Amino acid sequence: MPDELEPTVPEGSWASSAARRRNMQAIRSRDTKPEQMIRQLVHAQGFRYRVSARPLPSLRRTADLVFRPAKVAVFIDGCYWHGCPDHYVPPKTNPGYWSDKVLRNMTRDTDTNTQLSKAGWLVLRFWEHEEASLCADKIAAVVVARRRETGKR
Repeated sequence: MPDELEPTVPEGSWASSAARRRNMQAIRSRDTKPEQMIRQLVHAQGFRYRVSARPLPSLRRTADLVFRPAKVAVFIDGCYWHGCPDHYVPPKTNPGYWSDKVLRNMTRDTDTNTQLSKAGWLVLRFWEHEEASLCADKIAAVVVARRRETGKR
């Protein structure tokens, strides 16, 4: 009878169990703590930006911070989801699916960098484990430099 109380996994679901499905659905794709910390520090330095915006309308990918006139796109990548060389640990449950998923994310990240660079954008990528204040300082320095280069705010 206890099995009847456990929600079932929907047909065709990628989750290995109902509990795993709930866990994965709870993971945020935006407004993570590392993103919020970096945004707060960049904002405190007087910079304004778009949050979770498409740098290029034709590209179905969003950057965590977008400085449009300076053409700077900032991504704060999660260590697990983007395959951090220091912290990524292959999954024990359903490893084929999750390892492939992370590999697809890494491939998409590389393609995003290429597409944005071709369009004249500068891409900054940080890992979630990096010190927020160092990331914010680098973002600020790069945006100031790009503004000087382009003569735009």
